[in-house]
Amino acid sequence: MDTKKWEALLTAVELGSFTKAAERLGYTQSGLTHMMHALEKEIGLSLLIRDRYGVRLTAAGERLMPAIREFQQAGKRLENQISLVGSMKKENVRVAAYSSICMHWLPAIVSSFRRDYPDISVDIRMGTVDEMYSWLQEDKVDLSFVSRQEREGFDWVPLWDDPLLAILPPDYPIGQRTSFPVSEFEGREFLMPSLGFDYDILPIFHAAGVNPDIRDTSVDDSTIISMVELGLGYSILSELILQGRQDNIIARPLSGGAHRSLGITLPSLRQATPITLKFIDYSAQVVQSIHGGK
Repeated sequence: MDTKKWEALLTAVELGSFTKAAERLGYTQSGLTHMMHALEKEIGLSLLIRDRYGVRLTAAGERLMPAIREFQQAGKRLENQISLVGSMKKENVRVAAYSSICMHWLPAIVSSFRRDYPDISVDIRMGTVDEMYSWLQEDKVDLSFVSRQEREGFDWVPLWDDPLLAILPPDYPIGQRTSFPVSEFEGREFLMPSLGFDYDILPIFHAAGVNPDIRDTSVDDSTIISMVELGLGYSILSELILQGRQDNIIARPLSGGAHRSLGITLPSLRQATPITLKFIDYSAQVVQSIHGGK
């Protein structure tokens, strides 16, 4: 059935006039009248009464009205999906993320997304916090997976609170403690991870009034772990970074449950393309399934 005919019927009933309905829909009055006659002939029922009081439904029209409205709404949903899928045919999604997210989240996210949208390519680049915000501003990526930063001009979609862990040499006298107080970093040689991790770590030290002997590094997470393993200092990394690793170190959650908030940032959710919003939806679903709502 032609949904345009049903839309015209609903509009005529709403306005109580063929003339007003024709003006709203961009038809001539005679064209709208012909359309309604064709609709009634098609279904074999008289739906409208037209008299000096205007246009109103027949008894049969009244009984059918709930189903007509439901059919019209379903038709609009179908048209919207057809338009959405059509607009996605030649699109791609440009994504930036930390190395840990590229390793532990993005393969599952992209796999899930591509099952339903096989024609959409997903371009991935890895970088630091500052690089990813810069790429967003320069329109080099559509969205970035980062830890939350207070930066104006960007929208934020939270995904998961990633616990921060103290990374200690294997001979550290941790005893039976299941967490590590931030105060124990006081005066110790601290290996600051690169890739902008200081944005997540320094506020924890400042809030606790703790002053480690910070050594800035330009090495990756694996090298930080190796340096701690050999007794060259202490550090803080996140649970996601350590996932699946078997290193000769001690890792304990920071006392108080410190974490970094991981999520997606982009210039504007309202102005994002439909396919970008779809990718965000899939990302949220996959992260939820990976971490079980933690």
